Amino acid sequence: MATRTYDRPTTTAPARRTATGHTDTETVGRRRTMAIPRTRGLLSGLVLVVLGIWGALIPFVGPYFGYEFGSDAAWAWSWNRFWLDILPGAALFLGGLMLIGSRNRISGILGGWIALCGGAWFVTGPTVAILWDGALGANPIGVPLGSNGVQVLELLGYFYALGAIAIAMSAMALGRMSVVGVRDIEAAEARTVVAEPAATEPVADEPVAATEPAPRRTGRFSRAPLRRTP
Repeated sequence: MATRTYDRPTTTAPARRTATGHTDTETVGRRRTMAIPRTRGLLSGLVLVVLGIWGALIPFVGPYFGYEFGSDAAWAWSWNRFWLDILPGAALFLGGLMLIGSRNRISGILGGWIALCGGAWFVTGPTVAILWDGALGANPIGVPLGSNGVQVLELLGYFYALGAIAIAMSAMALGRMSVVGVRDIEAAEARTVVAEPAATEPVADEPVAATEPAPRRTGRFSRAPLRRTP
């Protein structure tokens, strides 16, 4: 007796789209390209943190070892020091911390821009400060104290060289954050494999116990005979 075999048609399910209109494959690809290893911004972040601490504290501790600017009193507070030293130093410190702990490209780029703004303010702040507190052309930050060589070092260490180094390190960090390397994709794939639960692995079909079919009733003759009671 000839038998016929029928091939069951197979269809591929279309890629599911998210609420933003992107497929799952596109979403996973974007996540892989956005992930970065933590060492990507480690070096530049450490340098920026050190520069931020230096820039914020040197006006207060510099007079202890003859490195003073505007005043020879240690821990002398003024609003000019807040706007021109503490604020940009805090920006460098915060941006450096974000670069050190970042494992995502967005947070790393944000930290790089914060540090870049802090470095730019160190360079331009002493000049811009004349707009709000420049009586008769005098600079509100005061004048560096000491010999000519010391004054040059104070101007560079307090503002200009400090800001230039911070800008360079921030720009380098931003450049590294914008590059998608092979290590980034490999690290993202490794994290994806670890995060997948073991339940996603194919499981062999369990055997199903065979059950006998129930007897089929064909008509009235298959019914049980009625018993008469006395």
